[in-house]
Amino acid sequence: MNKRLHIIIILGFLLSSISLIAQSDKQKKLEAQRQQVLKEMKQINALLFTKKKEQKSAITLIEDINAKVNARQNLIRITNEQANLLTREINANQNEITSLRAQLQELKDDYAAMVVKSYKSKSEQSKVMFLLSSDNFKQAYKRLQYIKQYANYQKEQGEAIKAKTKELQDLNIRLSKQKEDKQKLIEENRIAKRELEKELKQREVLMASIKSDMSKYAAQIKEKKQEADRLDKEINRLIKEAIAASNKEAGNKTSTGKFVLTPEAKKLAASFEANKGKLGWPVKTGVIKGKFGNRRSLTDNSITQNYKSIYIATEENSDVRAVFNGVVSEIHVMKRGNPTILVRHGNYFSVYMNLASVNVKKGDKISTGQVIGKVFTNKIKGETLLGFRIYKNDQVLNPEYWLAKY
Repeated sequence: MNKRLHIIIILGFLLSSISLIAQSDKQKKLEAQRQQVLKEMKQINALLFTKKKEQKSAITLIEDINAKVNARQNLIRITNEQANLLTREINANQNEITSLRAQLQELKDDYAAMVVKSYKSKSEQSKVMFLLSSDNFKQAYKRLQYIKQYANYQKEQGEAIKAKTKELQDLNIRLSKQKEDKQKLIEENRIAKRELEKELKQREVLMASIKSDMSKYAAQIKEKKQEADRLDKEINRLIKEAIAASNKEAGNKTSTGKFVLTPEAKKLAASFEANKGKLGWPVKTGVIKGKFGNRRSLTDNSITQNYKSIYIATEENSDVRAVFNGVVSEIHVMKRGNPTILVRHGNYFSVYMNLASVNVKKGDKISTGQVIGKVFTNKIKGETLLGFRIYKNDQVLNPEYWLAKY
């Protein structure tokens, strides 16, 4: 085999292998994401759609369907990415098979030529005569080495052909499996799209019923927004007061909106920060129904709300658990509202809203996973929602980035 061609084949094989490994890693990540969404959808069905529809208001039903729609769209997106990646992998493997077949044929041709040459050599003179015809011992030794090397080369070529044949067979099996996987993903996506169409129609019907009598719902939407704004102001006030009181106690009266931390508090804050993305959920079973950040009202496009919390739908009578070690900074109950617990973790706060009952009191030291209360169930709306926030000093953060994948 041409030496330069041999090097090119090896380099091509290495580059192809690296590319296939990278694609395989991405495929594993996408599959993990898909399984996560499937688990989320199972939770949505269990927590939001097991009760009879007449037990819920139209607005609550729209919110529930919207949570399912978002999850379904996410599932379709991930599945499409997987199918597209598989297409690229299949094409790469088909190219690799073509290359391997060419390499195998070249090895076979080379081996056949070598066998013919060896046969002709044997017919002209035996190995013994070849050795005996040497002029001296040194030449005989060299001829013996040549015979051994030639025999070894024949053996190596035979082994190379076997290895390349096995590699080609394995690649064909892998290609067949990839094609099956792709077909399965395409079929699952067809089903998901059909379900999505049904859910979108359900949402449309409900939206139409609300818009036909918007005056009835406008007051509810407005009141809900006003309650959320009032709660935001109260929590912000409580946090600023907690920072000011703590700093005053430490002998620092400067108002910076940030805690002056003791060595112990600094250590706790660092530990809390190190667990970003790994914090346990504040409820045993739940699904995020309301996202953090700016969101337009589903029923009234003229209303936009900047949500400081995530809202976790859970089961009735669910325990609320502290996500990390800390100290109860405040327990607050608004007029016509439900209790809110603020837990301090150094210069961080975790906030638990819409509770039915509270198991702790201000100043209590609590540990990770400790039950601090129960979630309130709104019988009229037919939902059990926990509001959850995280602050660093007086700055609100997106809690989804802090909680572990469910």
